[in-house]
Amino acid sequence: MYLVGAGPGDPDLLTLRAINVLKKAGVIVYDRLANPEILAYAPEDAERIYVGKRPGQSSISQQQINRILISKANDGKIVVRLKGGDPFVFGRGGEECVALAGKKILFEIVPGISSALAAPAYAGIPLTHRNVARSFTVVTGYTKNEEDLFRNWEHIAHSDTLVILMGMKNLKKIINQLKLFGRTGDTPVAIVEKATSRHQRTVTGTLNNITEKAAYLSSPATIVIGELAEFANTLAWRTEPVNFGQESITELRQAISG
Repeated sequence: MYLVGAGPGDPDLLTLRAINVLKKAGVIVYDRLANPEILAYAPEDAERIYVGKRPGQSSISQQQINRILISKANDGKIVVRLKGGDPFVFGRGGEECVALAGKKILFEIVPGISSALAAPAYAGIPLTHRNVARSFTVVTGYTKNEEDLFRNWEHIAHSDTLVILMGMKNLKKIINQLKLFGRTGDTPVAIVEKATSRHQRTVTGTLNNITEKAAYLSSPATIVIGELAEFANTLAWRTEPVNFGQESITELRQAISG
C-alpha cells in the first residue's frame, strides 16, 4: 500500500517516486484534488476508484474509504492512495495509516508538494524573509465542527506569515477573527486560486478589502496573510512578467536591507 502525494495540481510537480509507484499500481484510489492527468502514469488495466469529496455534496465517508483501502490491499493488489498535495498535510493520511496499521497492512508514505508551499511560490510570495518574516504557520480554514475552527487563534493570528488552506467559505469569519486578535486592517493578503494550474489567478489586497476583491474566486484557493503577501504584486513570475522597474527594485532592496 502506498499513500502518494499528488502535489498541488501541475503534473510536472509530481515526484519521481510517485511516478514509479503509479507505474506498477493495480488499484488507484484518488481524490478530487488529484489532477486526473496524473492517472496516465498508471497501467491502463489498473482499477481506478474515485473517492473525492465535493463541497456541498454528499460524498463517500472516511470510514468507507478506509474499508476500500483495506479490502483492496487484502486482495493482494498494489494499491496507490493518491491524495492532492501531501498525504500528511490536511489530507487525512494519518487517519488512513492508523486504519491500515490496525489491520497490519504495510504501507509507504510518498510525500508530495503541499499547496501551502506551492501556491505562494507560484504567486511569487516567499513565506520567509530574514528581514520581514522568520516563520510561517499553516492552518485549515474549515473544520467539521465550527466551534473548533478558531481554537488557539489568539496565537496563530500573530504569525509572521499565515497560510490558510480550505478557507474560502469562511473567509469573512477568518478576517473578523484576525482583527479581533489584533491584526490591523491594512495587513496584506493574497489569495491564489487553482495554484500551479493553467487557470491560476491571484488577488491581492488587505484584511479590509480582500473579501470584496476576491468575491469571484472559488476553491481550491490558498490564502496568504502577512507582510510578504505584497510580494505577489512584484514577483508574479508565472502569470505575468516580473515587474522589475526601478521603483520595484528600490523597494525590494529596502526590504532586504531592512
